[in-house]
Amino acid sequence: MNRIRINQIKHPSKDIIASLGTELLNKKIVLCITGSVAAYKAVDLARLLMRYGAEVYPVMSDTSSSMLINPELMKWATGNDVVTKLTGNLEHISLADYDTSDLVIVYPCTANTIGKMANGIDDTSVTSTLSVAVGANIPIIICPAMHQSMFHNELILANIDKLKQAGIDILEPNIGEGKAKVADSDNVVAFTIKKLQPISRKSWFNNKKVLVTAGGTIEYIDPVRVISNLSSGKTGVSIAREAKARGADVTLVFGHGFSKVEGLNDARIINVNTTEDMLNAVRQELSSSEYNVGIFAAAVSDYTLADKSNIKLKSDSPYLDLRLSPTKKIIDEVRDLSNRLFLVGFKAECDIPCSVLIERAYERLMNARCDMVVANDVGRDGSRIGSDMIETHIVDVEKNVIHTPMQDKPMFAKRLLDIIEVQATKPK
Repeated sequence: MNRIRINQIKHPSKDIIASLGTELLNKKIVLCITGSVAAYKAVDLARLLMRYGAEVYPVMSDTSSSMLINPELMKWATGNDVVTKLTGNLEHISLADYDTSDLVIVYPCTANTIGKMANGIDDTSVTSTLSVAVGANIPIIICPAMHQSMFHNELILANIDKLKQAGIDILEPNIGEGKAKVADSDNVVAFTIKKLQPISRKSWFNNKKVLVTAGGTIEYIDPVRVISNLSSGKTGVSIAREAKARGADVTLVFGHGFSKVEGLNDARIINVNTTEDMLNAVRQELSSSEYNVGIFAAAVSDYTLADKSNIKLKSDSPYLDLRLSPTKKIIDEVRDLSNRLFLVGFKAECDIPCSVLIERAYERLMNARCDMVVANDVGRDGSRIGSDMIETHIVDVEKNVIHTPMQDKPMFAKRLLDIIEVQATKPK
């Protein structure tokens, strides 16, 4: 039997595979694209699936490939050949027969394709692939996209119910502006990860409540000017994403940064601006909920303006004097709010010896009564503040030190949560 195989020579577009995580690593996903004007969004979905490790194989209907989106674009996006017509190579069998793929996603899916699928009609490359997948018990996710009135048509809803009863997942569209808009790509990826990577019952994080802070905070000089730092938020977001992947109930308190908050749609995200905002959010969470783990990765501003201006300062002065006063250390208040929380702090320094970095981390641990502190030097080449890489020294209450070598932040997040699990389950 002929099979579609991964190209022997790596396509340059595959360089992004697993750049955000490995939750879908070695997973083969068939991405079916039908004749909706939202077909262009399939490019972003394919790329995001790849960033979590998946190999994506596009299948396009005649309408989508001839009128809406060029198949060459999908080949560029995925690095794999695109099926637009079925030939003697039996592409639908190669992609969707028993044990050939892990998942089929129809994104976007028209009412026409939904109706054909519900009634066993397979007259296009997409519907034939789906027909095989249903018979082979390959999981399928359908992402409808159409006008709102069509989506509310009782006959179309009956077809959707028929697919649901057959065990096919339907990701509801976003209703607005008179349209049933296809689900956001990050929602689809989050659902895909949950479906293909079920949480093991042995995962310590499963059903644990985890509070994460990430990003930098700002302090206002006047209504339009601020002081801040160069934090990207990538470390904290990676940690929150990994905790979510392990089954945790995650709340992310996010300040300012340029990290994309993806794969976290089931998490609570609290956006804040200033250090005081973040402190108040943490106080509210810890006083109203019983958290199991707190990971304080945010780069909180150490100073605020002693005298903020309520009006925009003039810009024609030859100089501007700013008087700064220290902000409150958020992590110093945590232990008083939650004594049973497993508390992880972060200590960032710049261009200092490792021995000094570790000593300062341990000092922070003692002052804040943490269980662990993650120390990193943001002045070192390769792991400067805002970069994609990180190298750390993790210090515990007994002053044991675990060195995590230079690695990307999603991989570091996995390592950190492994260490937290070991430490948190140690006999007291």
